[in-house]
Amino acid sequence: MDEEVSIIDTKTRHEKIKNFFLENKKKIIYVILIFLLIVFSIFGYGEFKDIKKKKISNLYNLSIIEYKASNKDKTFNNLKEIVLEKDPTYSPLSLYFIIDKDLTNDKNKINELFDILINKTSLEEEIKNLIIYKKALFNADEITENNLLKILNPLINSESVWKSHALYLISEYFYAKDEKQKSKDFFNQLVNLENANQDLLIEARKRLNRDLSD
Repeated sequence: MDEEVSIIDTKTRHEKIKNFFLENKKKIIYVILIFLLIVFSIFGYGEFKDIKKKKISNLYNLSIIEYKASNKDKTFNNLKEIVLEKDPTYSPLSLYFIIDKDLTNDKNKINELFDILINKTSLEEEIKNLIIYKKALFNADEITENNLLKILNPLINSESVWKSHALYLISEYFYAKDEKQKSKDFFNQLVNLENANQDLLIEARKRLNRDLSD
């Protein structure tokens, strides 16, 4: 008797499962298709990123290898294209090469590329801070006090490893402008900074003792 009841229960369960699939066939197929679409999209996107990364890498390497003083414009355009791709590795390297080789005299273009790296490229925090410092260094000879501070404030108000570099740069900027008190104030911030760059710390103390002592 128990065996017959068990057989009936099993058949009933099978029938319920069968009916469930028949009644929800369209929904089940839809869910499976969505799942497969997500899986293929993930793998497809990953492969697309790999292909794009390789293309950027090849363009960067080719541009550097083929660079000559006579083809500055071509090299600049290639490297500018890489910066616009917002690649976390090759976009910063491209801008550094543009600056190091003086591929353009247009500072506005260079600053636009700096802003793309700083504001629109996914970078590690300290890499971004380094680029902010490099932008300030690039512009320091020609911009106003307010504009230089505007660039450097994210570093000055942070705990970045580049904070001491920012403080040293703005201190020397004011010293060159013969604004001794402002220069002294920022040098003192650097001297009192925990974990300051040791080389800059030594130079700051020299400046304070030699040129800015009361």
